[in-house]
Amino acid sequence: MQKVELMSPAGSFEALHAAIQGGADSVYFGVEQLNMRARATMNFEIDDLKEIATICNQHHVKSYLTLNTIVYDHDLALVKNIINAAKLAGITAVIASDQAVIHYASTQKMEVHISTQLNITNIETIQFYSHFADVMVLSRELSLGQVKNICDAIKKENIKGPSGKLIQIEVFAHGALCMAVSGKCYLSLHTQNASANRGACLQNCRRKYKVIDLEEGHELEIDNEYIMSPKDLCTIDFLNELIDTGISVLKIEGRGKAADYVKTVTQCYREAIDSYYEGTYTKEKTVAWIDRLKQVYNRDFWGGYFLGKELGEWTDTSGSKALTRKIYVGKGNHYYPKTGIAEFLIEAYSLNVGDKVAIISPTSGVSETTITSLHVNDEGAKQTASKGDLCAFPLDVAVRPSDKLYKIVEAAVEEKI
Repeated sequence: MQKVELMSPAGSFEALHAAIQGGADSVYFGVEQLNMRARATMNFEIDDLKEIATICNQHHVKSYLTLNTIVYDHDLALVKNIINAAKLAGITAVIASDQAVIHYASTQKMEVHISTQLNITNIETIQFYSHFADVMVLSRELSLGQVKNICDAIKKENIKGPSGKLIQIEVFAHGALCMAVSGKCYLSLHTQNASANRGACLQNCRRKYKVIDLEEGHELEIDNEYIMSPKDLCTIDFLNELIDTGISVLKIEGRGKAADYVKTVTQCYREAIDSYYEGTYTKEKTVAWIDRLKQVYNRDFWGGYFLGKELGEWTDTSGSKALTRKIYVGKGNHYYPKTGIAEFLIEAYSLNVGDKVAIISPTSGVSETTITSLHVNDEGAKQTASKGDLCAFPLDVAVRPSDKLYKIVEAAVEEKI
């Protein structure tokens, strides 16, 4: 039995390495401005494509380029340049929603995946797009039963894509959900002339609003909820049912999220998927995974529309409810490979023996450790390193000047710092 593919976000080289560390089978990323996270992340450049492909190939991970915004005539030259560069670099596939992108990628013999922006909800639509794509992302609003019906129909009707293989179905498994149908929203465009469908969403929906009676001026707060801001999707506690529908790819949302989020979420779903196929998936394990998922960015969790709900569950805060936070401390200065000692320049908050830290690197992803000893400047062992100090401690990963050192603290503790 072939395992379901675990697909993770890569909004930066740090996140790309973190996804690989976490056990992703594939990663997805954007270049330039023609992707649905054009504003939310730094994004890669066309010149980065070769390096991305090389890193992925070295780790036997598939690479998917998102080119899934609305496209206008003046974008077409850039679309073609990006697809040509992706094909030349050896990128695995293009994720697309605009027919111009789908058409051009197909003419260049580039594998195409249909984005959720096309809102696929039935088998006839699958049949239509099977002429162009091998993988299709279903609408986020479908139930488990509806997903299973589509997967069963693909097998029954023997619907194959351009590769000659049965169409594969991809679904969102974890991360941010939008109030709009499969992400197609005009609120940001209407209020601030920044189109979500061009990757420029300003997330107006994540704010708190009041309802005002225009006749008498009464103001109401709706149960203290952010009534347009859904909780984050989490399927890990019914992952067995989701895999049983027959889907082929599980997608983790988060190209705008930090590398530590990518690593933690990927690790949890990697373990859950492996546990499912090993026959060791249990409710007790899902509780432990959810506890770990709560440590990184989240707006609280719900099961999305998979379990038959027609409306979202709304968060009660505008930001993250993560139980821990990262506090920037300093940057890499030197590494001594013979002794396994890393040296950092402290630029912000102090560092103490016993602190849990994360080193986030564009070349090695995320490394976590607990400080067991500190050598400060040339003064020997100390309990604390302060701003301006050079401090050193044991670390089994090489450190470079581009690496950043963070202290991991409980969310309540950060508020006091």
